[in-house]
Amino acid sequence: MLRAVKKWAALVLCLMAGGTLASEPVKIGLITALSGQSAQAGESITRGLQVAIDEINAAGGVLDGRPLMLVRRDDEANPAKGVVAARELIHKEKVAVLFGGLDTPVSMAIVPLVNQAKMPFVGPWAAGTPITKNGANPNFVFRVSAMDEIVDIAMVEYAQKNFGARKFGLMMVNNPWGESNQKGLVAALKDKGLEPAASEKFDGDQVDLVPQLTRLRDAGVDTICLVGNVGPSAQVVKSLRRMGWEVPVVSHWGPAGGRFTELAGPGSEEVHFIQTYSFFGEQSPVGEKVIAALKAKYPDISGPEDITPAVGVANAYDALHLAALAINEAGSTEGEAIREGFFKIKQYQGLIKNYQQPFSPEVHDALSADDYVWARFIDNRIVPVALSR
Repeated sequence: MLRAVKKWAALVLCLMAGGTLASEPVKIGLITALSGQSAQAGESITRGLQVAIDEINAAGGVLDGRPLMLVRRDDEANPAKGVVAARELIHKEKVAVLFGGLDTPVSMAIVPLVNQAKMPFVGPWAAGTPITKNGANPNFVFRVSAMDEIVDIAMVEYAQKNFGARKFGLMMVNNPWGESNQKGLVAALKDKGLEPAASEKFDGDQVDLVPQLTRLRDAGVDTICLVGNVGPSAQVVKSLRRMGWEVPVVSHWGPAGGRFTELAGPGSEEVHFIQTYSFFGEQSPVGEKVIAALKAKYPDISGPEDITPAVGVANAYDALHLAALAINEAGSTEGEAIREGFFKIKQYQGLIKNYQQPFSPEVHDALSADDYVWARFIDNRIVPVALSR
């Protein structure tokens, strides 16, 4: 009798433990800029992740009933703070998947840590080529975003097609993101039988870029290829205005990350920059669903013009759904299993596109050049170039 009671008690404890595990949240970590000039971009990533989490939880969560829960940390666009935040989320919060890296330098600082910890790390923004092509084996870093070496090819082709560019001037922020694009743009121009007419670097806190821009002008530059985040890109526009130099500016997506029009002032609308998605124009059923969810959840969103920057929302939304599929494929929250789970994803009808086997051991970037659109600011709204003319 006593033995039967003990067996019954053990069974009850197992069932209770199983029930607890089934309802225990699976934590998703996010490291991004939540303060400073790029806070708007960090908030857009948050919103994209949260809308996707809400959808997944409403449908039953992951791993047969476990809800997802978002845990955020502010890196303040500082690599050292990003590493501290990553350690906390990995070792203290025990997240299953880590998202982050609004800034390439922050991502590059986190990459060695996640590979060592065997923690899947998904980038919904930072575009530096070495983030995913980091040489690690096994490599735990994935991305649903633009990638510099592909963006650089697109920038050169766009400048030639739309502005007849022949003499390219490169304006690169002086950090790993700028270095990544410097290499990519030089390679893209070389493939066209060209080389930069002049190249200049600038620090992220510089307020006067007239000396660098003067050297570009004196070199006969007819189009500037710009790579810099919100503040630095705004200073380029302000310095061009002080010089009275009207020259086409084709940019990476740095200007989209925050208060660009406010900081740059007149002339900000002349900068053409790359995006991975726009909520303007005709939407797919997924796009209509996401817009409706954003309007319902966030009082400051009444339409596409308020979903800004769109890439943060769109990239994060699709990336979270892909991560959830990887977790289910893994059947666990163990990092190595989730990494393999990303490779097992066959298809996902996302916001940006219909993903067909988006990842493989050789390819950790889910987006390609076919997924890019070009945009500019019109009345403080990011609008596709095709719709702004």
